[in-house]
Amino acid sequence: MKLLYGPGTCALGIHVLLEEIGKPYEAQSVNLREGEHTKPPFTDVNPKSKVPTLVRDDGSVLTEFPAIAYWLARTNPGQKLLPDGFDEQARVLEAMDFVVATLHMQGFSRLFRPTNFSPNASDEEAVKTRGKEIIEKGFALLDKQLAGKQFVAGTFSVADCALFYVEFWSGRLGITLPPNLAAHFERMKSRPAVQAALKAEGLA
Repeated sequence: MKLLYGPGTCALGIHVLLEEIGKPYEAQSVNLREGEHTKPPFTDVNPKSKVPTLVRDDGSVLTEFPAIAYWLARTNPGQKLLPDGFDEQARVLEAMDFVVATLHMQGFSRLFRPTNFSPNASDEEAVKTRGKEIIEKGFALLDKQLAGKQFVAGTFSVADCALFYVEFWSGRLGITLPPNLAAHFERMKSRPAVQAALKAEGLA
């Protein structure tokens, strides 16, 4: 397998999963700042121009964080990256989707790319303010969900890898994590797979 990633992007969560699984894989950094993801050879692999992108052993390509995470979990059942029960699995997918679709795409995206949400430069600060509101509300909900638990679903799962990357972003942006998320972030950073992924991406 080959992971195409941008250092410090949401692909970090998939990078962690690959390290957790422990099977051989190749990681190839894509320079997003120089636009490598918007032109060949990257677009020949993924015309969506997005990371993470996973090239599987048969040459087929899988895109989108939730789909890649789900596939990795289901094809590596021995790692128990998804709980056994259907209800518990649904809760993991629910949390992962909330992180990706709401915290990331609606919250952090407003901070990273405010121009995507308004053509007017004068609206930029209002866009960022709204992004922070979405993040803070989402973090409060997840903090409550983590009360009394070490991981989102009680045991380590793909949802924790999704949550980790937005926790990581918070540290870079100076956003204070509520207590249960802060403890979760420290717990994640202590995992060898997380340390290996951070080192590989030059983020350690």
